[in-house]
Amino acid sequence: MSISLKQYGWNDFVAHSFQSFGGSGDLIPGRIAIQHRGAFTVYTEFGDIRAHAAGRMRHQAADAGAMPAVGDWVALRSPEHSGAGIIEAVLPRKSSFLRKTSGAKSVEQVLATNIDVAFLVNGLDADFNIRRVERYLVLSNESGAQSVIVLNKVDLCEVLDEMVDMVKSVAGGTPVHVISALQESGMEVFHNYLPQGATGVLLGSSGVGKSTIMNVLLGEEKQEVKEVRESDGEGRHTTTNRELILLPFGGLLIDTPGMRELQLWGDSESLSDAFTDVEELTHECRFRDCSHTVEPGCAIQQAIEDGRLHHDRYHHFLKLQKEIAYLERRRDSRAQRDEKKRVKKLTSEHKRSPKRR
Repeated sequence: MSISLKQYGWNDFVAHSFQSFGGSGDLIPGRIAIQHRGAFTVYTEFGDIRAHAAGRMRHQAADAGAMPAVGDWVALRSPEHSGAGIIEAVLPRKSSFLRKTSGAKSVEQVLATNIDVAFLVNGLDADFNIRRVERYLVLSNESGAQSVIVLNKVDLCEVLDEMVDMVKSVAGGTPVHVISALQESGMEVFHNYLPQGATGVLLGSSGVGKSTIMNVLLGEEKQEVKEVRESDGEGRHTTTNRELILLPFGGLLIDTPGMRELQLWGDSESLSDAFTDVEELTHECRFRDCSHTVEPGCAIQQAIEDGRLHHDRYHHFLKLQKEIAYLERRRDSRAQRDEKKRVKKLTSEHKRSPKRR
């Protein structure tokens, strides 16, 4: 395997996964770099190739979140006569960042895959929201990657110690780093977490400075940067496509469009991991079926009264708990409908088939 693919994260895990496809020599490995509308740019040992997903794959994976996504390793049929390549299969993923698509349907959207480190970027300006930090932690806990909280725009923060303490109070064991991308301060954090071949992703809402971070790391103005409003710290999306970018110091980083609406796609375990303090308190209540409202001996209410647990954090925990419970009910219902359709289709095919004598 050429050294170029190792630069893009090729390792023993990927090589083993590709063995079942590479024996015939008809397929080559590649990694999805950019997802366009209906097409992909794929890094291969022969250079960048524009490719489409095989028709069979589009039919089978349209609603399953199994279509190729940025960060995926794929088995690719090389293009002939300068045409587009064909993606025949997606190799197993070691991590995936998922969210629920906007709207009423309970369908997953894959944001990025095969990530080693997720940088949860938040701006220390007027748009800072501690509840958003908690939501991103739940998303990251579900992914299987290491989480790192990055607090950008330290140059705009007048109460830095207070803000850092607030974030650490909800971060659990997640590392918290403070930077100023604009002043190029603290940027060594990305070098430390992204050695050669390691892949990171920048996650955060619009205006937190992800594009500025990427430009500083690249040493050039690759990503367009737009100003944010001083009144509320909000800004427009500058990154429109997710893209896997090779950094000068050897790591890889995926920039993602800012997300104002981040609907969870996870389970109660991911929520518990992000709210370990709340979960531990629930086990200290006097009654096992405590509703944490009016019962005597309620550890949750006592912690809120003592100031050990902020009531806003607890209410946000309840909100996310309801959101995940609703999602799990919808997914179970959808799975039942899909199973009924499958059985109905098999029954119909059996009825149409010639009777055996």
